[in-house]
Amino acid sequence: MDVSYDGTDFSGWARQPGRRTVQGVLEEALQRQPPGAAVPKSVVVAGRTDAGVHATGQVVHVDVVPLPPAAEGRIPVSAEGIPDLTRMTGRWNRLLPGDVRVLGARAAPEGFDARFSAIRRHYRYRVSDAPWGVDPLRRHDTLAWNRPLSTDAMNAAAAELLGLHDFAAYCKQRDTGTTIRELQRLEWQRVDEHLLEVRVSADAFCHSMVRSLVGVLLLVGDGRRTDAWPSKVLESGIRDSAVAPAHGLTLLGVDYPPVEELAARAEQTRNVRTAP
Repeated sequence: MDVSYDGTDFSGWARQPGRRTVQGVLEEALQRQPPGAAVPKSVVVAGRTDAGVHATGQVVHVDVVPLPPAAEGRIPVSAEGIPDLTRMTGRWNRLLPGDVRVLGARAAPEGFDARFSAIRRHYRYRVSDAPWGVDPLRRHDTLAWNRPLSTDAMNAAAAELLGLHDFAAYCKQRDTGTTIRELQRLEWQRVDEHLLEVRVSADAFCHSMVRSLVGVLLLVGDGRRTDAWPSKVLESGIRDSAVAPAHGLTLLGVDYPPVEELAARAEQTRNVRTAP
């Protein structure tokens, strides 16, 4: 399933007791299936976004119990027990709140895993350095920065962070998992007089990694830090407090390998990596 959402009013992706989450509302819609269908497990997501983070290209998979080919209901069912997914998408969107949309759904190929089969995730972060702040229509997905920013300075600093590194200094620490990631793109562009975007791509991201990278680079962009400082933070392994707010961040898309490589990629990703 391809999913889009406005993260403003969500406490992040992951289901949490007593909180409104994207996973929670999506699973509630999925559970209201035609007679005889079931969702036996939680959905699996390509990237677990934090509270306030948006997505236009999130990817989700879910294991389902096939329907009988002659199942009752107004939506046709294939010989494999899969209902017409175009019509099911319309049904889900009628059940979902307006800040979540299912853009499309299809039967996954053998070996597919939304999280572990992914080879790359793409994010965008938007910043306004206008002296008056942010356009009111963009206030939920753009950060207001009250100092002029230099894309040249930020790109010079960003270039030193590309490649396979231990990004512990740019990640919120957790007891499990690795902070070794391959950062493949980190590029700033001024797209309007006062509007900047940074595109960030990596094989995977650890918790708060993109926001930490953006927060550090903004201090370079406004001249408070030198362009050598972000790489020194990386080498230190000590997390800096410069973390950009969540609302400027959007997950744009997820890349997957060819069908015949899906299972192997999932197995590779599950293995803990070490830095070169």
